[in-house]
Amino acid sequence: MTTFVLVHGASHGSWCWDKVVPLLEAQGHQAIAIDLPGNTYGEFDIPHSEITLDTYAEHVCKVLDRIDEPVVLVGHSLGGLTITQTAEYRPDMIRTLVYLTAVLITSGESFIPVASRDAESIRKALYREGRNTVSDDLGTVIYDETGVRNLFFNDCFDDDFTWANSMLVPQPSSPYIDLMQTTEENFGRVPRVFIECLKDQALSPELQKGMYTKLPCQRIMTLDTGHSPFLSAPEALVAHLVSV
Repeated sequence: MTTFVLVHGASHGSWCWDKVVPLLEAQGHQAIAIDLPGNTYGEFDIPHSEITLDTYAEHVCKVLDRIDEPVVLVGHSLGGLTITQTAEYRPDMIRTLVYLTAVLITSGESFIPVASRDAESIRKALYREGRNTVSDDLGTVIYDETGVRNLFFNDCFDDDFTWANSMLVPQPSSPYIDLMQTTEENFGRVPRVFIECLKDQALSPELQKGMYTKLPCQRIMTLDTGHSPFLSAPEALVAHLVSV
């Protein structure tokens, strides 16, 4: 039996793994889908302006600390940042890192580069040419509703899209621009696998390839899906996960 810990991406929650968890459990595995602080309705009483990438990583560390054996830690999309930083803090608790069309960056980088840390530069970076709305205090990003279907759910059935879209929440902004802080001694010794999604409109195949080329993984697997294979192709996704 393998324990899989599943980490969602921006504006999502543990709900996005609802089709995956029972499929893993049916094969005798344990699957734990977690909610990150700030990405649920009322579970965590933390203002978005106080949530950082470290907040995410520390929350996942607490989950790992309650598990008796090393896990397969899966991160989707922005969740790639979370699992990378978590691996720096708990390398011995992770058997393999799985990046599901996820952000994979090196130490000292941020997902969205910011020219300087003044308010105007941060707002401009987070705005991303009209794809996002940014709160006045810069603590929250909200995706443009008109673009969500194509970005996240372009190959999902209408019912799945309607449900998932209703579950999306505003996203704390700091994890987008926080600098990754990892070392070869910790993060660098945890095996990495990347699952690329060839029809992804949020993280293009070219961007995915650029990330796993710059920071090589031991194995690259492919899905012919958009950004959300946990909805559009859960069986194929689980087949990849259990092969890790």
